[in-house]
Amino acid sequence: MPTTAPILHVAVPSPLYRTFDYLAPAGVEPPAPGSRVLVPFGRKRVVGVVLGSASHSDIDGSRLKRVLEVLDPRPLLDPELLALAQWAARYYQHPIGEALAAALPVLLRHPGGGTLSRQWWRATAAGLATDPAALGHAVRQAAVLAQLRRHPGGLPRDAIEAPMTVLRTLQDKGWIEACAPAPDAVREPGAAYGEAVPALGDAQRAAVEAVREADGRFAALLLEGVTGSGKTEVYLRAIEPVVRSGRQVLVLVPEIGLTPQLVRRFGRRLDLEPALLHSGLSDSERLLAWQQAASGERRLVIGTRSAIFTPLASPGLIVVDEEHDASLKQQEGFRYSARDLAVWRARQLGVPVVLGSATPSLESLYNVELGRYRHLRLPERAGRAALPRLRLLDVRRQPMQDLLSEPLLVRMQDHLARGGQVLVFLNRRGFSPVLLCHDCGWVADCPRCDAHMTLHRARGLLRCHHCGHQRRIDTHCPACGGSELVAVGQGTERLEAALAERFPDQRVLRIDRDTTRRKGSLQQALDSARSGRAHILLGTQMLAKGHHFPGVSLVAILDADQGLFGSDFRASERMAQLIVQVAGRAGRGDRPGEVLIQTHQPDHPLLRQLVEQGYDAFARAALEERRAARLPPFSSLALLRAEAPDADAPAAFLEQAAQRAAALASPGVQLWGPVPAPMERRGGRYRAQLLLQATRRADLQALLTRLLPQLETEKTARRVRWSIDVDPADTL
Repeated sequence: MPTTAPILHVAVPSPLYRTFDYLAPAGVEPPAPGSRVLVPFGRKRVVGVVLGSASHSDIDGSRLKRVLEVLDPRPLLDPELLALAQWAARYYQHPIGEALAAALPVLLRHPGGGTLSRQWWRATAAGLATDPAALGHAVRQAAVLAQLRRHPGGLPRDAIEAPMTVLRTLQDKGWIEACAPAPDAVREPGAAYGEAVPALGDAQRAAVEAVREADGRFAALLLEGVTGSGKTEVYLRAIEPVVRSGRQVLVLVPEIGLTPQLVRRFGRRLDLEPALLHSGLSDSERLLAWQQAASGERRLVIGTRSAIFTPLASPGLIVVDEEHDASLKQQEGFRYSARDLAVWRARQLGVPVVLGSATPSLESLYNVELGRYRHLRLPERAGRAALPRLRLLDVRRQPMQDLLSEPLLVRMQDHLARGGQVLVFLNRRGFSPVLLCHDCGWVADCPRCDAHMTLHRARGLLRCHHCGHQRRIDTHCPACGGSELVAVGQGTERLEAALAERFPDQRVLRIDRDTTRRKGSLQQALDSARSGRAHILLGTQMLAKGHHFPGVSLVAILDADQGLFGSDFRASERMAQLIVQVAGRAGRGDRPGEVLIQTHQPDHPLLRQLVEQGYDAFARAALEERRAARLPPFSSLALLRAEAPDADAPAAFLEQAAQRAAALASPGVQLWGPVPAPMERRGGRYRAQLLLQATRRADLQALLTRLLPQLETEKTARRVRWSIDVDPADTL
């Protein structure tokens, strides 16, 4: 019905697949799309985002509520970022209000939380003319004045080590003043530290030229470079002219652990301070970085997957490092792929996007095959470093001590004696994955999951790695009262003790999630590893991704068989990627590298092909298998999941969902299930799933667009928590 006030379409953070209409506030200009507003929603007041306006609503005007407050004097989300979030919500079939909330820093999701601004200070003309030495005993005032005299363009408040009272005193004297942020000044590469810029190889030079040729237009470039081939140097050479011209670059990395080394290297070479966005920062730090990127104050933005929603004042280039990594796919809530959104956003902005990896995903290689991506190759390591030699170590019938075979121990001793570092890889943390009673066979299971509790002996805990439940270690068997409880299987904690006992004169450094919980501990451990102070490096996949350890001459992969028999169709691809990535830590310096892969399956065709012919051959064969089986990337998947405390409720809901989907689906869509999830009970809730598969992506999207609104009204939906995962990273 028509109303006298404009109607605003507002996206409110709720699980409903719709927007809500509100009356514009009286007496003020209606807010533009992208503005945040405070609105009444049920019994609460929430922050929503305006998506548009109209002169009428399908809701009776007398029932419409009025916007309580306009929170932004101008739109917080520009049209480009708003379009990205809206497209992502449609494609990943997620409620638009929740998608927009996920795209905002936490502090901007609440009223009054977005007031943080970064204050800058500079010396006035009078301050520049004043000798700090004349301040006598006012030591802190003299230090601040001297610092600002060295930086006439000004400094941010957090770069000035003095309390606010000192700054106010200097301001009252007329020697310093608050000022607008100074834009990044980009100097000659390495100018700030006198760092030598490495010469490019032919393949690197060709890759840099390809990126520069694409400047000013959209192009998707897959940069495939063997480990140690200098992909980061290509990034730097491509980034430099962009930031020098005043434009911005967004760099996405899969893990927090990769950001410090990129920040350090980029900062030294480009002499600029990047805006950082990752989960290791406080809410205020993330908001500050978000604002710096939005204003153009920071020309380089480095972050993990959520940084894809960072506003850019003047975008020029997007880089996705380790583009194959599953961490770039959000696994909870708004389940988007940051890599795929990076390509979409680059197309929308008209800028190049570089996807880098030593082990490209099969999806990206398929896009090369279709001509959507240009393939850039770096087939050799940079400098004089040679690729390591990979060898399968058959451990069948071999005596083993804590997963360490005698031939491996001999090779470790040899490398250590020659001054090399050894990296031992085991992708299983804790002391032991199972605590078992020797008398009756009782096993310490998680009371909330269909999983065993992992023994963490150093902390005296049994912990579930799936739901986080933990308790003290049992001293007697709860089933029979026996006292002989046995730790079965190996984790990194147990292996650390075994290595320390076998090599008492060598320092063992364990790097996993348990040893790097404290802020800064991961960076400290990586610095110790790079320096060579630690002789044996032991860790999980945290050590596999992008790290440069020049002293490592031997890499030992202890349990390579885990990925050979996984139930997910991507298991072998991930196994191959992990082996190649871990192996790539060897031989990056002057020492030749060796990689030993312990296996009980030395004749397995996938392992042999990977070791003997390399990742390229493996990927080609895996793509042909996927083509024959009509699996992604030759089809599209969506996984409908449901969970509830009641074991029967998820299956009942999914049965109804399957019936509705079958009635709506085109002939090109297949339904598989519903079935219980591979781990049916997790965190005290029972889980089931329904897999939808289509040869044409459009058919699957059309079905989901019609199906999901119907599921909202399904009676059985009230008893479950359900979600949809488009392009799932795994089907488990």
